[in-house]
Amino acid sequence: MPTHALPLRPLRSAMYVPATNPRALAKATTLDCDAVIYDLEDAVAPDMKDTARQHLVQVFASARPSPQQAVIRVNAIDSAAFEQDMATVAYCRPDAVLVPKIGSARDVQLLSDAAARHGAAQDLRLWLMVETAAALSALDDIVQAGLAATPRLDCLVVGTNDIAKETGVFAGDGRRYLMPWLMGVVLTAKRSGVRALDGVWNDFSDAAGFEVEARQSVKMAFDGKTLIHPTQIGPANAAFSPSESAVSEARDIVAAFAREEHAGTGVINLNGKMVERLHLAQAQRLLAVRSAIDARATTAR
Repeated sequence: MPTHALPLRPLRSAMYVPATNPRALAKATTLDCDAVIYDLEDAVAPDMKDTARQHLVQVFASARPSPQQAVIRVNAIDSAAFEQDMATVAYCRPDAVLVPKIGSARDVQLLSDAAARHGAAQDLRLWLMVETAAALSALDDIVQAGLAATPRLDCLVVGTNDIAKETGVFAGDGRRYLMPWLMGVVLTAKRSGVRALDGVWNDFSDAAGFEVEARQSVKMAFDGKTLIHPTQIGPANAAFSPSESAVSEARDIVAAFAREEHAGTGVINLNGKMVERLHLAQAQRLLAVRSAIDARATTAR
């Protein structure tokens, strides 16, 4: 059983935005993605880290209410930039901090210590990149440490490019050689009650390829996908939104179990199909996701 409840804010699409790009930063809150990841790490050259932090201070100081989740990706815990990044996180007060290159439960404790040292907000949530062989090997311990930490773990984010680079595993051919590790991340997330986001699709000019991989992500039970270009937002939102037919079926299941004659019944016949209470729980979850998506759309208007 999950150790804490899944949040209901949708997380179908999480867009990386370089903190060095003023134009992209200004546009970010107008996008229809469910989360914006303001990037201080990979997208920022070493000599631009200070400038990027200054940009974020300005962005968050002038930010208007938005249905998006605002996330800041800091540099690795053992990097020279980490302490200043965490000071920026504490000042900007995003919804979550995304920490890369995690390799052990001790890294989670070091992050928690840094958050306390810099006075990070108590409601700050923790997102962790799963992008190293060490993280894949120690994922259970890392997640358990994250669930006990402050900030509390909320999401695992797969870094497929870094996994492939470090291990030498071929990332093409439908990611077949990465699949055991990806499914391991999903399994750990589901068991622990946190969300999991799939890695990026690198070729943003290949819309068809992105849609294929997004549909694969849905089938793998990822909660959403990380993105590198605005054109990927619509297809990601569509892929990770329950279909009308699925919503209709879920409503039928909930209504059927609510009938008086089915009170206390574990299994019912619905339209010629055997439906159990586990299907009821799945239906209720799907409808909750749909409600959260509808609420987000209303807030965005």
